[in-house]
Amino acid sequence: MYAVVKTGGKQYKVTIGQKLKIEQIPADIGQEITLDCVLMIESGEKMIIGQPTVSGASVKIAILNHGKHDKVKIFKIRRRKHYQKHQGHRQKYTEIFIKDINFNDSI
Repeated sequence: MYAVVKTGGKQYKVTIGQKLKIEQIPADIGQEITLDCVLMIESGEKMIIGQPTVSGASVKIAILNHGKHDKVKIFKIRRRKHYQKHQGHRQKYTEIFIKDINFNDSI
């Protein structure tokens, strides 16, 4: 059984018991949250595709950790013009644990 959820402008394929790093969520470590934007659920041979979301479906997650990804270095140069620009960026993330996938079986 798996589900496709949308959070932080991205879509993730999640299964129960999976750890995942997603875009930062403003929540405390150890807190349980439900994600309501479920785009698709697959359970055995049954597949439910939302239009745009599956009504009555949710994914329960637990917040494990907050952190920053590795630094992405940006270097721009114009040849023969004596122009160089150095930049860097570290994107913040939230590490989550998928506890449960809930949906209405009567669909």
